[in-house]
Amino acid sequence: MARVGLTTERLVRAGAELADEIGFEQVTASELARRFDVKVASLYSHVKNSQDLKTRIALFALEELADRAADAVAGRAGKDALVAFANVYRDYGLEHPGRAAAARMTLDPGTAAASAGVRHSQMTRAILRGYDLTEPDATHAVRLLGSVFHGYASLELAGGFSHSAPDSEETWHRILDALDALLRNWPTEPTP
Repeated sequence: MARVGLTTERLVRAGAELADEIGFEQVTASELARRFDVKVASLYSHVKNSQDLKTRIALFALEELADRAADAVAGRAGKDALVAFANVYRDYGLEHPGRAAAARMTLDPGTAAASAGVRHSQMTRAILRGYDLTEPDATHAVRLLGSVFHGYASLELAGGFSHSAPDSEETWHRILDALDALLRNWPTEPTP
């Protein structure tokens, strides 16, 4: 085991790279062992099983994405913060499709509460403070933004927008304009 330099960190990083190559759902301890040309048992002093590996990849992706988002929104407010934040999610999804899928993995409540997912929520809510939303509308807006960011990147990655004009980039900018307008003019009464 020492000859190939296996560490938990190295395995998780390689698992994240593997997820980007073959898809997050396809990542297993067996696939990762093949990458290192070792027996699966060699991994078990670092990860318990394939589920543990996937959880660790999810935590890695959440941390990596939160760090990028924090850097992007630092010193920004309002629409500038919203656009910077949105672009991080879209770019990450296009650059790292497997990791982006991992970041959406359902975690048990304790693991989720200790993850960088909390930072994602805090950053989203900080951006929304510039739009003067109160609860429960702030929660509705957090869910809307997450749905749009993740959904658009997923559809774009799958080629869903490549078949017709206008260009996907143009549509993305129009969507961000529309989100900004919606957040500035959030409906005060829910639709019955």
